[in-house]
Amino acid sequence: MAKLSDLPLRSNLVGKAPYGAPQDPVPVSLNVNENTHPISEEVLTDIVASLAQAVRNVNRYPDREATELRTELANYLGHSLSFEQVWAANGSNEVLQQVLQAFGGPGRTLLSFTPTYSMYPLLADGTDTGWVAVPRPADYALSPEFVAAALAEHQPDIAIICGPNNPTGTPLTRETILAAYDAFDGILIVDEAYHEFDDDNSSAIELLPGRHRLLVSRTMSKAFAFAGVRLGYLAADSAVIDALRLVRLPYHLSALTQAAATTALRHSQAMLSTVDAIRAERDRLAHELTAMGYRVHDSGANFLLVGGFVDPEAMFAALFERGILVRNLGIDGHLRITAGTPEETGQVIEAIREITAGVGVAA
Repeated sequence: MAKLSDLPLRSNLVGKAPYGAPQDPVPVSLNVNENTHPISEEVLTDIVASLAQAVRNVNRYPDREATELRTELANYLGHSLSFEQVWAANGSNEVLQQVLQAFGGPGRTLLSFTPTYSMYPLLADGTDTGWVAVPRPADYALSPEFVAAALAEHQPDIAIICGPNNPTGTPLTRETILAAYDAFDGILIVDEAYHEFDDDNSSAIELLPGRHRLLVSRTMSKAFAFAGVRLGYLAADSAVIDALRLVRLPYHLSALTQAAATTALRHSQAMLSTVDAIRAERDRLAHELTAMGYRVHDSGANFLLVGGFVDPEAMFAALFERGILVRNLGIDGHLRITAGTPEETGQVIEAIREITAGVGVAA
């Protein structure tokens, strides 16, 4: 059997590793920032009915433009958006890939502020777009001045800022977004995958009028508890949507995906009913870990980046032995923990307290 090294792989992919997060079946899985609360039976019943109707027509191709779905997304986002200003694809990763296919490529660059979502450089590699990583300050927070200086220096073709940022949870302010947009002439993507959990900062969507280079990416995988459906979307100037239509594959969104997501959006209030409870568990987890002596970074998302672990790998392994899966991202002394149900939060707190009693907290 051939090895990867035996194949004529593109040079910029040689030695690279694919995205991967553990998917081990454990009782408490808190490593990929899913919404661990189940969807209500009432909503499930309606979604299943819509899927049954869609299946009756799967001998035909789905709506290539996903017009009904995009209309529901525009209604959900508000701000007087029309469906022509909204795009959708199989998860926000595919949306971002299409943006890079349209505006990146050989000789062009993508810039972001690290640590941030690990898929960004992989998407850059996949589209042969140069990757520029600018380290964040020690507290991970981005100021308007810091962002503007970096963008003015590097002048990338595309910049992406995640707010709240994954994996740090750091919120993103309106002032920073405006400073970023004005600092360079390229495409600015604001990745709002976790926006629904941030009750302190307004969405960048309200900044779209008059800013044709601003793109706002979202997902239904987090707050909507729809990770398995794979539906990401983007709001931007209609000209940007036309650009993405140039590179999308035909019929890229299945009839089943469109039906499920459209129905879920019509139940958006019920689908988002767990957001307050998740915030409460995030804050409860932060309070308890801080009391133990750990450093918990400010988070506007559904997870926490926690520092102060003497040996993060050992803590990860000890939690895994207890049936709890968190995320070790290789950040010195840190682990990332998703906020789960009250029962899951309780198990995590007690497990970390028990393990910490034996090893202590790093100074």
